[in-house]
Amino acid sequence: MTSTTQANEDDHHLGRWATRQDRLPRDRADLLTAAWWAGNRNVAALARAANVGRDTVYADLRSRGIDVADRDVRTAPARGMPLDYRPLARGEGAFQQPLTADEVRAVMQRVFGVGCQVMSAVELGAGMYNSTYRVEIADTEPVILRVAPEPDRQFRSERELMRNEHASVPWLSVIAPLMPRVIAADWSHEVIGRDYMVQSLLEGVPAPERLSAYPRETWGGYFRQLGEITAAVHRVRGPHFGSVAGPGHASWSQAVLASLEDIAADVENEGLDPADLRKVAAVAADHRAVLDEVTRPQLLTGDLWTVNVMLSQTASVPRISGVLDFDRTWFGDPAADWTIRMATAKDDERRAFWDGYGTLGRTSPGAVLRSQIYEARHLGSLRLERFRLGHHDAVARSYEEMAAVLSTLI
Repeated sequence: MTSTTQANEDDHHLGRWATRQDRLPRDRADLLTAAWWAGNRNVAALARAANVGRDTVYADLRSRGIDVADRDVRTAPARGMPLDYRPLARGEGAFQQPLTADEVRAVMQRVFGVGCQVMSAVELGAGMYNSTYRVEIADTEPVILRVAPEPDRQFRSERELMRNEHASVPWLSVIAPLMPRVIAADWSHEVIGRDYMVQSLLEGVPAPERLSAYPRETWGGYFRQLGEITAAVHRVRGPHFGSVAGPGHASWSQAVLASLEDIAADVENEGLDPADLRKVAAVAADHRAVLDEVTRPQLLTGDLWTVNVMLSQTASVPRISGVLDFDRTWFGDPAADWTIRMATAKDDERRAFWDGYGTLGRTSPGAVLRSQIYEARHLGSLRLERFRLGHHDAVARSYEEMAAVLSTLI
């Protein structure tokens, strides 16, 4: 790209900034700095592009260490322009730990090249496991950076979830148009000591923010779409039971028992009582034959519900424009999927889920027994998540909820 083209592109970015009333002055200063180092040394032109006065341009450039009088300097300092970094405020002991601004810059330079100019990185707060950032880079579309917890902070039952998601991408081709594109994934820990992925930014608004803006009578259409998406995923047949990335199991009972054991071990390692989970595992072991009535390993979303859905910004009724975060996918019985649990949790608009999904046999004695084992597994996972988030009252409630499930099993 020539310096003239680069300057025009930076002018374009400045023009876009002028229409965003919620942007902070430091964003403007960063963009002016990028344009300056790209070769646009005309202060009047910069002022017009940013819709500010020339004095503001001079002040912004000075704030970034630029001497406007020294027009012979043609390259930016080695460190690059300042990064507008906005991590979320978290307690010192919080599970999700942010990267530093320098680490974000290093990751982006690994992915896009050492010459890329990282404009801003804003940490997003929707997820509760990975650390997620919306990153703006000069001369390209914004991207999403997702960073896994440090290896020693991961539960045994949640080991290397990001790698599992990456391994799931080929299996999720049936919904590829709705998913973010993986731009890069790095498990080497050479740049930072954590796994990370860079993905394209999905269009739309998170469903928890957008759905409530529509009349409730339109929500059924949303749940019908969710049912269609889930059914498409469940129709995919896998090569084994268990986590997509492995280890794989020859039978469904082996996969379920291994999962229950991992969850119980995590509960115990955190100083909590795993006795109820071990009782569930014993019941599951006694009923291996019932579990092994499931002979087809079908792809399960693992975690798909409203929090992982994007809705169109402009549609007159709820329209799903994207789905994301498939890090807990596994192969097994569709009735064991988190999505099915949530679809049956309440008798409300979500009834329309089944209009899109179809039927799922859940009334035979074997299916009922399996569903209780699956519910116990979900409750065990929820107990760990609640503990990780410091929701101790909810952890206590999980024992009452588990006792109710056990009463139907024993």
